[in-house]
Amino acid sequence: MTSDHILYLECCSGISGDMTVGALLDLGADENKLRETLESLPLGGYEIHISHVKKSGLNACDFAVILDEEHENHDHDMNYLYGDMHMHNHDHAHENGEHTDGHSHHVHRGLPEITRIIESGRMTDGAKRLALRIFDILADAEAKAHGVSREEVHFHEVGAVDSIVDIVAAAVCLDDLAPDQIVVSALSEGTGTVRCQHGVLPIPVPAVTNIVSAYGLPIHHTTVQGELVTPTGAAIAAAIMQKHNDLPENYTIEKVGIGAGKRDYKTSGILRAMWIRPLAADKQSVDEKAAADVFTPDADRIVKLEANIDDVTGEQLGYCMDCLMEAGAKDVSFLPLYMKKNRPAYEVHVICDPCDTSRMEEILFRETTTIGVRRSVMERTVMQREQRKVETPFGIAVVKVCSHGEIRKIYPEYESVRTLCETSGSGFREVYQVILNAAE
Repeated sequence: MTSDHILYLECCSGISGDMTVGALLDLGADENKLRETLESLPLGGYEIHISHVKKSGLNACDFAVILDEEHENHDHDMNYLYGDMHMHNHDHAHENGEHTDGHSHHVHRGLPEITRIIESGRMTDGAKRLALRIFDILADAEAKAHGVSREEVHFHEVGAVDSIVDIVAAAVCLDDLAPDQIVVSALSEGTGTVRCQHGVLPIPVPAVTNIVSAYGLPIHHTTVQGELVTPTGAAIAAAIMQKHNDLPENYTIEKVGIGAGKRDYKTSGILRAMWIRPLAADKQSVDEKAAADVFTPDADRIVKLEANIDDVTGEQLGYCMDCLMEAGAKDVSFLPLYMKKNRPAYEVHVICDPCDTSRMEEILFRETTTIGVRRSVMERTVMQREQRKVETPFGIAVVKVCSHGEIRKIYPEYESVRTLCETSGSGFREVYQVILNAAE
């Protein structure tokens, strides 16, 4: 997708993990890649079923995690969730659970175990980071709700089989679609109460309230009786929502994906995911508005590009560096590192002007084996710089004079030092010092 493409999640009926996955699959996320990733997880007790259903008369994608008898729960049991509050048999069956976001009530997992499960899966580093980020957000929310540290949180709620599947699936689909920008609408929430292990909780439930508070998510109540925003759904929204979260004033819709919810409420019960493109007048303004939210006006800005590379030769990297510098990169560096399974690799860093980003990424894709480039926009403070010529016993040399307030630095230019070394036969350190003395 080009930089003009924006992923828009319209949460008019709330948001949950399965609704998100369904909408992203319907939008075009790779189902085969999703299935392969889930099959690689060291996790049993479930199977997934992906189909299309009618929801409020609309064709929607239904992503369903079918649990075996040992892991079954009451997530979609409307009578349990909102019915007679004295259903002792159901309360007993539900007592090992926490909340109602589609989670096992027999298995409690801590964050380290969940991390090991996700790390063991075959997925991109980006998908893993996003899945772990979602669980981190949930851990903080649950810790605050129960007055414990995040290390003490046991995920009876989100550590269950179907929630791990929902979260990993959402992360894999988002990583596969790779949107340049994401906009999430205000989260529509219901009213009333919902049954959980600890009794009857008000809607939104504490975990959702804590996430909304911590991440400034826009939320508004509807007249629908019931829980529309689940903790998993709120955590996904918090993990992907960007600081600039407004739709362009004018845009076109290029494709729509619809995910189906499981519970029956007096609402459409769908989540829509859309690829939208700003119209011409708004194309430039989207990035400018996003930058304005974060950066100081009139600041000097640069883009930093990063990529991890573990299967190229030193000669290839050297040639890539030459290409980048010739194309206008301000700086290029390679850092040695060790990746999974202790594979030696390099992390390439490229500093460039924002307008040169596409050209630098094209070179990285062409000249290395990387299949993904990370980028971030940064402000920087730079010293004022000018070049001067100075006379020395060896000849004319060029120096760089840098200043910032009362601070002043002088650096002989490398090419001048090299040329005078060659013409005079003197050593580099001697020529360098002579030029510096002459300049000062």
